[in-house]
Amino acid sequence: MQQILITLGIIFLILGLLWPWLSQLPLGRLPGDIHIERENFSFHFPLMTGLVISVALTLILWWLRK
Repeated sequence: MQQILITLGIIFLILGLLWPWLSQLPLGRLPGDIHIERENFSFHFPLMTGLVISVALTLILWWLRK
């Protein structure tokens, strides 16, 4: 359990340090993401972004298990 928490902490630290560059990626603004904007209402559902992240994590975890 301790090793998992330390690993997650290191991953979050790396992501935090890389955030200025990661925020430039088009994640959240991909074609297929649903964005509805009205006068008093705004709705954003990152459908395609979620699928891309899910596939990427699945492939990474599959590769690490082998």
